[in-house]
Amino acid sequence: MTSAVSVAAPVPEVSLSADEARRIALRAQGFLGAPDHRGGVRGVLRHLGAVQLDTISVLARSHELVPYARLGAVGRRTVEDAYWNAAAAGVSGSPAGSPASFEYWSHAACILPIEEWPHFAFRRRAYRARPHWGHKLADGAYEAVIKQLRTEGPLTATELGGAKNGGPWWDWSEAKVAVERALMYGEVVCSERRGWKRVYDLAERAVPGALLHDDLDDAECLRRLVRLAGQSLGVATRADLADYHRLKGEQVDNVIADSGLVPVEVAGWGKPAWAHPEALAAASANGGRHRTTLLSPFDSLIWDRARTERIFGFTHRLEAYVPKAKRVYGYFAMPLLSGGRLLGRIDPAREGRTLVARQVSLETPKAVGPMARALREAAEWVGCDNVRIERVDQPELAAPLAAALR
Repeated sequence: MTSAVSVAAPVPEVSLSADEARRIALRAQGFLGAPDHRGGVRGVLRHLGAVQLDTISVLARSHELVPYARLGAVGRRTVEDAYWNAAAAGVSGSPAGSPASFEYWSHAACILPIEEWPHFAFRRRAYRARPHWGHKLADGAYEAVIKQLRTEGPLTATELGGAKNGGPWWDWSEAKVAVERALMYGEVVCSERRGWKRVYDLAERAVPGALLHDDLDDAECLRRLVRLAGQSLGVATRADLADYHRLKGEQVDNVIADSGLVPVEVAGWGKPAWAHPEALAAASANGGRHRTTLLSPFDSLIWDRARTERIFGFTHRLEAYVPKAKRVYGYFAMPLLSGGRLLGRIDPAREGRTLVARQVSLETPKAVGPMARALREAAEWVGCDNVRIERVDQPELAAPLAAALR
């Protein structure tokens, strides 16, 4: 038995319309209101609490697309510095050369603000306690990797002795198994990405001393993460809160009453929900500028597909791993956000200095102008000076879209 029954029907303190909930979610995710250019990329990361990583790069990698979607054409070098360079990001108390963030398992493999290191003590303890997964290690292999990092400083898996044995991608070398295990245990951190390779360093050297501890018990870790998820989402169901950092539903149940989140009722949701007090206070603010932009499929505004359908009435699936003949919208279809609505999708590619729209799908003719604007801005950001449309799902909108691009 879980404690889910005890929180299944909280007494709502506030009733929200579906439209109010949508605006709260947009504001909490940084898409409604003036962009926080002073906080920059670092501010976006702290505001969201987690930025998902992924190997796919079409326009850019997903962790670059996330701040771009909120801030506009921020330099790509600036993005990397904000994630990995504590001095550049202005993180106080950080050792020289240490990261402003750390990479760990949250919603998936994510970049997390270094300040959240203590909150994941519960997960590090769980990894240490569980039987070793899949790969086995020879005696002394783990200790040898730790010794090499201590002696030589930050290293990639290749520099530690090679990442693979020569077989498929999961055929890891002992050095790779050992250092990944150390990463999960919290003895090692990923201090940066170099050519998409993880650069590993000892946590004792990279994490500020005030943060380098596992002092928080599991309940306190979970309480803080649930509150942070509520802050990042604005308004959320139990499933939404659990999904943000991939917690179990019963873990949310056990701490929700002490999280500081406010029970609310959202019209049409049909499920208990909670909102962050600051999000509710901000909801009374009139107006606010909406961002028009293309979204990574891994953006935290839309990474939870059920939530996306509930809030926006928009069904979206990543089709990168779907056989080409069965794809509906394309390999890496990026939704178009404009006016606080999801108005269409584009499957992009790059050919030299041309941004290619392999497939454009629009929900309404009113999306033509916003799509053209989003395409031009994205092209300029990645250094393209031309946009070519290959296919529009609604043929009658092809000519208006081409005209709007001109």
